[in-house]
Amino acid sequence: MTSTGETIRLTVAQAIVRWLMAQHIEIDGQEVRICGGGFGIFGHGNVPCLGEALYPVHKEMPLYRGQNEQSMGFAAAAYAKYNLRRRFMFCTASAGPGTANLLTAAALAHANRLPMLMLCGDTFLTRLPDPVLQQLEHFGNPTLGVNDAFKAVSRYWDRITHPAQILQSLPAALATMLDPADCGPAFLGLPQDLQGWAYDYPSAFFARRLHRIRRQSPDAHEIAEAAALLATAQRPVIVAGGGVQYSGAVAELTAFAERHGIPVVETIAGRANLLADHPLNIGPLGVTGSDSANAIAGQADVVLAVGTRLQDFTTGSWTVFSQEARLIGLNAGRHDAAKHLSLPVVGDAKLGLLALDAALKGHRAPTEWVTRAQAERKSWDDYVATNVAHGNRPNSYAQAIGVVNALCHPRDRVVTAAGGLPAEVTANWRTLGIGTVDVEFGFSCMGYEIAGGWGARIAQAEVEPDRDTVVFVGDGSYLLMNSDIYSSVLTGKKMIVLVLDNGGFAVINKLQNNTGQDSFNNLIADCPTVAEPFAVDFEAHARAMGANAETVANPAALAEAFQRAKAATKTSVIVMLVDPYEGWTTQGHAWWEIGTAEVSASAGVREKRAEVEAGRAGQRRGV
Repeated sequence: MTSTGETIRLTVAQAIVRWLMAQHIEIDGQEVRICGGGFGIFGHGNVPCLGEALYPVHKEMPLYRGQNEQSMGFAAAAYAKYNLRRRFMFCTASAGPGTANLLTAAALAHANRLPMLMLCGDTFLTRLPDPVLQQLEHFGNPTLGVNDAFKAVSRYWDRITHPAQILQSLPAALATMLDPADCGPAFLGLPQDLQGWAYDYPSAFFARRLHRIRRQSPDAHEIAEAAALLATAQRPVIVAGGGVQYSGAVAELTAFAERHGIPVVETIAGRANLLADHPLNIGPLGVTGSDSANAIAGQADVVLAVGTRLQDFTTGSWTVFSQEARLIGLNAGRHDAAKHLSLPVVGDAKLGLLALDAALKGHRAPTEWVTRAQAERKSWDDYVATNVAHGNRPNSYAQAIGVVNALCHPRDRVVTAAGGLPAEVTANWRTLGIGTVDVEFGFSCMGYEIAGGWGARIAQAEVEPDRDTVVFVGDGSYLLMNSDIYSSVLTGKKMIVLVLDNGGFAVINKLQNNTGQDSFNNLIADCPTVAEPFAVDFEAHARAMGANAETVANPAALAEAFQRAKAATKTSVIVMLVDPYEGWTTQGHAWWEIGTAEVSASAGVREKRAEVEAGRAGQRRGV
């Protein structure tokens, strides 16, 4: 490294690291580095040069050694979600299969609109040593490789082909990751030879810079139209999505709902926008929602959708709202704001709610509408209380959720994903603290749970070290990806992991049965290729990775074990068998469009197809 004052000679890898070190953001009045560090598995494609560049700053920018590149990406996504997209982690992988392992994680970050920077090795620019280790040769296109697969799952993609290129590419990647509308993963392919090439970079490029998240003010005409429509509503409802939290608009949403007397329902990503006992919180909406929220949404004449992409699990495949209901889409992204013929209000949720509040001039919805909504919520609360209670009946997800819910601190963070647990947590969890629930259902990705818990705990430990990260995971997801139990023990990032074992992929078995089919290839007991069914000793497995672990027989024993885990100083894994058939939450489900067999020899399949098709009558035809 040499410097003339105006320029500094660095390798490409050194310049990338130095630039990341200089980027800061203000959070709650404190300036912090935007990049919280990285997750890395080194190989020949990244250790010689990027590894050399990262070592001198490893105390200021920690590099967490991953066990699997996919789980590294999940951890990075959970870190960004905890930090409300204001900070991110990078992931580095070698050329070839290590990089390919990141594809699923990139897709998860893309679907959930979460920032993550991928710095991945690539083949040699000179092509002198070709074909190289782990290279995929495309005979008619030598530029094509594994890294090109990331174009479909990245918001920003680039292959660095000259050292000067990062002067443009790095700021562009960061601008994408910080953009409220286009936020998502950024990918930089780094050829192995180019990583070590030197260039005289302008010293000013590495000057300390403070960034802020853009807040786009909504158009005055769109606000006026939306306010005029809301003022005519007799039965308005607010759908609160994850964008409310990313905008930091929870207080504005709450004040807006209270001032105008409008019931609020939450999406899966928007869980924990309001506390469970807030009088205007009518419950979670949609396929994995509540009877209360779905009933109110179905009766609403005007729907104000704030910070949500209106995924099918939220809209019940567009059956939860009546055909006559008018939609208003308040969203930073124009694509989301205009969905299903919504009246769009494109802009920041906080600024949009403040502008709508001013335009409504104290207007309030009819009192009887709120009273009706609150009565629906009371009925739902009564159902949940019964659903989570344990006694003389089979163990269930809901019972485990109820036990943990009762013992958690308001600032403990709950993480789950995929399978049956997202539905059960969404329906049965009573929010104790704002922004404390991470149900990954944007990509519904098995394997996120434990890895995401590790990433969330890394973020949580930076600001709330005395609180806990609690992971709900099924046996299927555990078997898919569990190595970050080991990561959490190695790094001292304590988690509490609840492994709820129902003997296979029980929720898909339930779907299989609900479409008229016999159980087949989901539960271990129903797999015709299984020669000898046996139970996995999850307790022994977790203990082998260094965690505290125990198996409990019932929810009462789970409560005692959970208290021991709370008191422990390292990761604890608690295993409980749950029934694959009994104890599912049976209420609160909106219609969901699924593919069913039009022709079948099974009378049960034909009957279930008719039921599914009958539900289509309530499906809105908006585009």
